[in-house]
Parts: sequence; structure tokens; C-alpha cells
Amino acid sequence: MTCRFCETGLTHVFVDLYNAPPSNAFLKESQLNEPESFFPLKVYVCHNCLLVQVDEYEKSEAIFNNDYVYFSSYSTSWLQHSKVYTEQMIDLLKLNEESKVIEIASNDGYLLQYFKKKNIPVLGIEPTENTAKVSQEKGIENVIDFFGVRLAKELSVKGIRADLLLGNNVLAHVPDIKDFVSGLKILLKENGVITMEFPHLLQLIEHNQFDTIYHEHFSYLSFVSVKKIFESSGLKIIDVQQLPTHGGSLRIFATHSENSQRPVKPAVKILSDVEEFKGMLSMDYYANFQKKAFKIKVALLKFLLERSQDKQSVAAYGAAAKGNTLLNYCGVKQDLIQFVADANPHKQNKFLPGSHIPVVNEDHIRQSKPEYLIILPWNLKDEITTQLSYVREWGCRFVIAIPELQIF
Repeated sequence: MTCRFCETGLTHVFVDLYNAPPSNAFLKESQLNEPESFFPLKVYVCHNCLLVQVDEYEKSEAIFNNDYVYFSSYSTSWLQHSKVYTEQMIDLLKLNEESKVIEIASNDGYLLQYFKKKNIPVLGIEPTENTAKVSQEKGIENVIDFFGVRLAKELSVKGIRADLLLGNNVLAHVPDIKDFVSGLKILLKENGVITMEFPHLLQLIEHNQFDTIYHEHFSYLSFVSVKKIFESSGLKIIDVQQLPTHGGSLRIFATHSENSQRPVKPAVKILSDVEEFKGMLSMDYYANFQKKAFKIKVALLKFLLERSQDKQSVAAYGAAAKGNTLLNYCGVKQDLIQFVADANPHKQNKFLPGSHIPVVNEDHIRQSKPEYLIILPWNLKDEITTQLSYVREWGCRFVIAIPELQIF
């Protein structure tokens, strides 16, 4: 394997989570007795450019297919985050009916709907047909395709270019990150602005968030690495914000390198200095993450085995991709967790990949009254504990495993 940015041969393992199925490859009941595909989940760090990455064992075309089960609109906190972002960008960039907002990986229209309500022209680019269809039903124009230089050129020739070009949690999902970022430059107007949000590698390491590693995430991004990648394509990062979403994310603002109308703000140097202070520019910083992951594995299995011995019932909430990474790395099956409840009907009545734990609707929690409820999408802990506060009535306790096992 060679680095997907600088093409250096990769030899340094960041963490090995062993073999796992694709995290969103949910199973129907009829598939439970069929062979299931598992792929290595070994993550490397490039000693030359320090990009942390997993190999493309599972092709992106196979992952982001027409049975894709992730729909952004089922998280109320994510919708609120998107609405606030929309208002901020309209104010910051003075967007109006003459502007063009293009979102890459627009999913089910969760964000563009807010721009559309303000009569700002929008375009969604989304490779998964089933989520794009939901977006189209909201009146949002979509191009159903993977984004890169090819598509950017096709749109640009048609006169389609962006005043605001955005992507939330897509930069880490592309196997050819150089082609993707080069496409951003082509599709951006001369004075346009790019915003990209992605989980911050610093938070992943500092808070043991190994469960955010899965085959859909090809790259794990530090600010310094992203800055290098954008600069190599003729783009400059002019600002950066640190966000609480997904356990700690960055929102970068970028424009053409030759654009003198948008100066670089102090936050860019400040965050670069923070990463250097933390040691992220040294290979030593990436050396002991395997031990951190194993510590969480031991703690979760100990908890589940003790509950089983005491004949106490355990269920989970949130059939998130991160939960599948955690359960498969720990080897957890239905004998330790009875079911996972989830609000997304596209996941209900299916089974988690690998562990084969059934996914049910929330009513199942009220009916079965588990004594413990593990929150798998720990980044939504506050939203979920508020939503499920009624479980306290029968003495149920919540559990999260990341960054360390907590029972509350």
C-alpha cells in the first residue's frame, strides 16, 4: 500500500482492528445463513506526510450503493447544526437569489433544504440513489454521481460553479483525495469559498475514538495534513473552526490560492501550532494507539460478561457505523446484547453486519425494559439520553464505551 496523497510506501501501523464487514452492510433475515464478506481494518500512518489512512479494501462504489442506509435527517441535533450553519454562511458570504450553493455528499437534502427555503439556488451531488431520491422529493436538484475532477469539469463546462461549495463528513470518505480536492478547485468560482467538515484526528487519538474507524473512512485527517493536500491543488485554507460534532470536528474554509480578497485568519496558525505542540508532526505521537483500543475492548467485554453472569439484560441504542466497528472489534454477538433500537426505518428489521444483532424500533425498549442500554453513537449522548429519559422509570442505566466505559 502506498500513501493516497504523497505515494510513499506505508509500513507504520497506526491501529489494527482486524477483519470486519463494511459497517453499513446491514443484513436481511434471509441473508443470515449466507457467507458474509470481511475485510482487513488496518490503519497506517505515512511517515512522510503523516496522513493516517486505511487501504481501499472495499471499493467506494460498493459501499455507497443504492442500499445505503445512512440518512442524515434522522438526527435532530444534526439538523439543528445544519440550520445554524446555513444562517451563518448566508450572513458571512452575503448569499442571495443570484448565488449558487453546491453540496457534495448531500445525502437526503438534510442541509440544502435550509438554503432552498431562503430562495438560494442549490445543487446536491450524491452518489447514493436512494438518499438522493429523498432529497429530490424535497425539491432539491441532484446529480447522482461520485465527485472528482471528471464531474467538476462536466459541470463547469455547463456554467455550473459554486459561490459556496461544501461537504460535511465526505473528505474522509474519498479514496482518491487528490482528485477530489482538485475537483473542488475546478468547481469553485473565482471568489468562492469552500467549507469542509470532518472529524479531527487529534480528537480521535486523544479520546480513544477508534470506533470512528471503518471502511467508509479512507483517511483520518489532521489539520496539517489537510492543509498540505489543499495547497497541492492550488487552494489555501483561510480559516478553521473547531466543532463539537462527531466527537470533535474541524470546519475549514478555503479558496483559490491566488485569491487576495480573502486573507488567512489567525485561527489557521493557532491550530497548526496546537497540533505541533501536541506532537502530531512526530511519528512517536501515533505509536501507542493500539493499546488504547485494546483497553476499551477489555472493559466492554468485562462489563457484558458480568451482566450475563448476573442474568441482567443489556440492549443498545443507535445502529451507527461506529457501533458496528466497536462490536466487531470486541467480538460481541446477540448473546451479550439482545437488540439495537434505532429511529431509522431503513435499518429496522435488519441485522447488524458481523454481530447479527437485530435492529428494532424504539417501542421495543418500552416492551422489553432492559436493565442497561448502551449508547453506541456516543457523540449523540445528550440527544439520546433526553429522548430515552423514560427508561429511568424501571431503573435502566445508560452505558457508553468511548472514551472509557461509563455507567450512569
